[in-house]
Parts: sequence; C-alpha cells; structure tokens
Amino acid sequence: MSKRFNRVPERSPVARRRGRSRRAVAPLTAVSVLVAGAALTGCGQQRDGDVFTVMNSSTDETYHRWDAEAMGRCGKQLGVTIEQQSVPAAQVMTKALRMASSKSLPDIVQFDASEMPTFAEAGGLVDLRTLGLSTRDIPQGIVNFGSYKGTYYGAARSVNTLALFYNKDVLGQAGVKVPTTWDELREAAKKLTGGKRYGLALSAGGAEDGVFQFTPFMWSNGGDETRLDSPQVAGALDYWKTLLADGSLSKSTVSWTQADVNDQFMAGNAAMMINGPWQVETLNTKKSLHWGIAKIPVPRPGAPSVGPLGGAVLTVPNTGDQAREKRAGEIVACLSSRKEQLTYALNSWMVPANAKAAAVWRTRVPELDALADQVAAARSRTAKLGAGWPSVSLALQSAFQSALTGQSSEAALKRAQQRATSGN
Repeated sequence: MSKRFNRVPERSPVARRRGRSRRAVAPLTAVSVLVAGAALTGCGQQRDGDVFTVMNSSTDETYHRWDAEAMGRCGKQLGVTIEQQSVPAAQVMTKALRMASSKSLPDIVQFDASEMPTFAEAGGLVDLRTLGLSTRDIPQGIVNFGSYKGTYYGAARSVNTLALFYNKDVLGQAGVKVPTTWDELREAAKKLTGGKRYGLALSAGGAEDGVFQFTPFMWSNGGDETRLDSPQVAGALDYWKTLLADGSLSKSTVSWTQADVNDQFMAGNAAMMINGPWQVETLNTKKSLHWGIAKIPVPRPGAPSVGPLGGAVLTVPNTGDQAREKRAGEIVACLSSRKEQLTYALNSWMVPANAKAAAVWRTRVPELDALADQVAAARSRTAKLGAGWPSVSLALQSAFQSALTGQSSEAALKRAQQRATSGN
C-alpha cells in the first residue's frame, strides 16, 4: 500500500468551508413563522420552468467547479438547466430564512446535516420519499443522518467522520504500535511526548469542532447526549483531562479548531491527532510526512468505536409548487446517484453515502479504508435530539472550557445538563 495518494489536489477547501464552529442558531419559533409563510403562499416570483437553483456552501473554487460539473451532467440528463448559488457555510441557514420570508426559496438547499432538522421541524422541507427518492443501499445510520422524526428530508452524497491519524515515522522510531484502546492511547501518547512534540492533538475548543471531537469518546464510553451528567459522559471528559494532566495534550487544546490540530500535526508538534478526511489534501502537500489512519481507540478491547457523521444533505424546500418540487427531487436523485457520489467522494476524500459506491471507493483509496469502517458505525448528532441538538452542543462547549481548566467533570457536566434542559 502506498503511503499517499497519486494526485494532490490544489488546496484544502473543506477545512475552510465547513462553518460548523461559527454558526448562529436561529430560534425555532422564528424559523417556523418564516418557512410556514413560504409554504402556505407558494413561490413569490415567476420562475423559468426549465431553470432550477441549488443553494450550497461551495464557495471554494475547487468545490464550486466540482459541483458545477455534476450539475451540468445532471442537467443534461434531465433536460434542464441547474444553476448553483454558493454562500459561506455559516450563512446557509440565515440566507434560506431570508429567502423564505420573501417567498424566493431556491429549488434545492444543501444544509449541514446538523442544521437540517431546524428547517424540517418548521415544516419547511419536503419528504424526499414522496418525490421518488429511495434509501436502498444507504446504511441506516446515513438514512437517519438525513432524517428528522423518521421522515427522510436530506440526501447525502458523501459523509465524513473522525479517525486517528498518526505519523508512521515517529511511531516506528519509538517502537510504538498504533493504539486501539484508551489505555494504549494514553501510554502511546506519553511515550511519544517530548521536546516540542506532544503525543496527541485534538480540538477541545469552545465551539462545535470540540463537540464533534468529543462525541467518539462520549458515545464509545456509553454516554448519551440526552443525559450529559451521566457517569459515562463524565468518564469520557475525565479521560481527556487525564491526557492533559499527563502532558500528552497541549494546554492550547482548549482553543484549537480542527484546522489548528492539523497544523500542529503537519509541523511535527504532534505524533498523533484526531481529525477528519477534509485534512487529507493539506497532509498530502508535505511529501516528507508519512501518515496513517486508524479507528479512534475505545475504552475497552472489543468495544465499538462510534464516531459522529458529518457532512451535508440535499433538501427540497416546501414552496407549495408541487410540480417544481417533483422536478427538484429528480435533480437531487441524480446528484446523489451512485455514480455521482463516487465522483464527488474521490474528489473530496469523503466516503460515499451509498454502500455500493463506498465499496468501490475503498478499492480506489485504500489508504482511507479505516475511515470507511469508522463511518459504518458512525452516528448522526441530531438523530436523538433533532432540532434540540444546538442547545446541547452549546452546553458541552461551555463544559469543556470549565473542566479542562480546573473544574471537575461532574460539576461542569451537571451545569451543562441544566443549560441544555433550560436552554440558558
């Protein structure tokens, strides 16, 4: 197996375009009023019957081009013109709300999957199954990723999750095996820490990046987002505190984003890191860096490594124009077809949502095979809480800052549970 991919794309757009950390959460009541008005009154403007608009967050030139090419292929296949409207990821929800209020919603909106339930809760999206889309060959976890209260609103083209990245040369020179359990990870991280190099880098910042990175530890330890003050969640946070106390994590981890973590790993300041496939393009620009990837270690041997599903889903807004909604559904079906998924995933380093496409993807990029294994067991952050996830995320962000700077995990998480429940 080669140490890196044969081609090195131009840049690292995914790390920059993912707005997960900085998104404002719109109040559900405000969303409900705006989207309900759009759905009840229909489209507020006359539209060209053969021109359809997709709003997404592909503001980076590379991703914008890839999406434009896919839309061109699907438009030719369906006999329509598909126009792309790209806005920064952090603005997709607010832009969609403004367009709903002016009765000018696009035909298709690509939401971050963690935001989709808020729009769906307000009645702003159409059930994709009623438009003819099938979930056959899509793993149930990914179906749930695009669903809200059992209704399938969002079709994913590709998904991502987190994994353990490691420096092959550093581990080899130290005689350290790739860890598979928490005990092994702790011992490896201590042994690999020295000088300016930390054994492990991860994001524990007060933003969604930190929450995204905490979920594998919380879920694999039996913790649950519906009860943040449980012993299992506290145990996961205590494990992070142990790594920090060992000196295996930098004290700056409480302010690092996932992009910062990758920078530390590439600079040789960390022997291992928790991160995702959106970093691969940047990693591959450093020819001297020989990295590997493995599933995130678990508390006990044999326990499942359960990571978070990340990515975006294609949705059809409820505008009241059923004919256009049906046609938009055909466009979503084409863009999320097995062939298009594979093309998109090979460009972006993500894992195809379709199981058959993912099987082909494994043979094309064997270096990321462990990532596909991690995706197979991954969970959606909103599967249990739906539109209630943002409150839990904010509560956890505050808990990290408190617990990793001195407060007990139990006290920090007790306060987090109170905040998540009250919304304050």
